[in-house]
Amino acid sequence: MIELDPVIHAQARLRITSALATLGRDGKISFPRLQELLGMTAGNLSTHLRRLEDAGYVTVEKTHERRTPVTYVALSKTGRRAFEDYTENLRTMLGEQP
Repeated sequence: MIELDPVIHAQARLRITSALATLGRDGKISFPRLQELLGMTAGNLSTHLRRLEDAGYVTVEKTHERRTPVTYVALSKTGRRAFEDYTENLRTMLGEQP
């Protein structure tokens, strides 16, 4: 029986990984932009990003632009592979051919 990755399978984390996967291999997005795009509270987004970060699926980069702190989020190589595996497994479960 095929199992779906429980880290990604939670609705909020699936939305996050899906959004990050659309950015391309080297794409990153600012935390506020991702929050706006997903319509999530900062606390909720932070909690789910932490879970994805702990699994090695996302990278979180804290930096400064001029004097303003900025946080960027990106899907890691491991996270991209996990997301691709997740979607492939989902298609298989639904009876679609890869």
